Amino acid sequence: MTTPATRPGVLETPLYVPGERSIDGVAVPIKLSSNESPHGPGARAIEAYRALATQLCRYPDGAQSELRAAVARAHGVEPERLVFGNGSDEIIQMLTRAYVGATDEVIVSQYAFAMCATHALAQGATVVTALEPDYHISVDEILGRVTTRTKLVAVATPNNPCGTYLPARELARLRASLPADVLLLVDAAYSEYATAPDYDNGQALARSADNVLMTRTFSKCYGLAALRVGWGYGSSAMIRALEHVRSPFNVNAAALTTAAAAVGDFEHVRYVREYNARERDRVSRACRELGLVVVPSSANFLLIVFGGASRDARQAHSHLLSRGIIPRPIGGAPGNSLRITIGLESENDAFLAALREFLGRS
Repeated sequence: MTTPATRPGVLETPLYVPGERSIDGVAVPIKLSSNESPHGPGARAIEAYRALATQLCRYPDGAQSELRAAVARAHGVEPERLVFGNGSDEIIQMLTRAYVGATDEVIVSQYAFAMCATHALAQGATVVTALEPDYHISVDEILGRVTTRTKLVAVATPNNPCGTYLPARELARLRASLPADVLLLVDAAYSEYATAPDYDNGQALARSADNVLMTRTFSKCYGLAALRVGWGYGSSAMIRALEHVRSPFNVNAAALTTAAAAVGDFEHVRYVREYNARERDRVSRACRELGLVVVPSSANFLLIVFGGASRDARQAHSHLLSRGIIPRPIGGAPGNSLRITIGLESENDAFLAALREFLGRS
């Protein structure tokens, strides 16, 4: 029997596997697998979400006006140059659908967010991987792979799962070195956590260049992962193209209203950012004192590399699960690696105690 055929490339895309969320026999595990904010949303966001309960019979605002205005105020951008999606992942999908075809190439870095490659493959495009020496995105590696078929270059800064970032001068060099008809996607989902003085989230480049799109999310620092809302900022022509492929009502009303309240809650963002920086440093130091390699992170997680076959990441993963703690094994990362979200102080303490026990240092 003949069955309908998929587009070339669709079945080549890997299925996304989310972080584990439960452990058999453990009622409330410590979940450090998905880079969620342990603080949850701020009070303004919670109030806005609750107030919407009586309006669930209404469709969302298709123009997304309230959130558009709120993001423009908070970040000093032009509202007409914004696009919103069901998480920043959907905006990446829109960009790929609007611009990438079967004869094109898309360049991603070695440890990039998997969905960039997935969306490209679904379009039938060829995915080209640029190496990340020492866990860092390399502009030279990327530029060395640009050809006449290159349509899109995607970089995440800070990157996931490594947590490293592309310094401002390197991001500017990358943009300046790309042909004008090649798109540059700057995925800045973790930008609120970056504290380095030479960090650049790509907003200024997106304002000045016609071929740059910056994407952001409310899932991380704002604690709204359940609502799945992200935004992008780019040239008027690019945003117009994305609006042509955006589904009507792609962001639900609860997400629009809650995110609009959250983006103006600067005090909550400041608290989460400062807390994360302190705990990230503390947990990093403790892991290094145990003899582990910790990749310097500018995000809300750490990539921890285990050495030696007798103490590998798989064994550490099993041991942590046995203590009610869920880390994230990273299959594509170098060496024996686990990614650990920065949790509450008590959760981080429990993780470190279990890690010391595993390494025989308790």
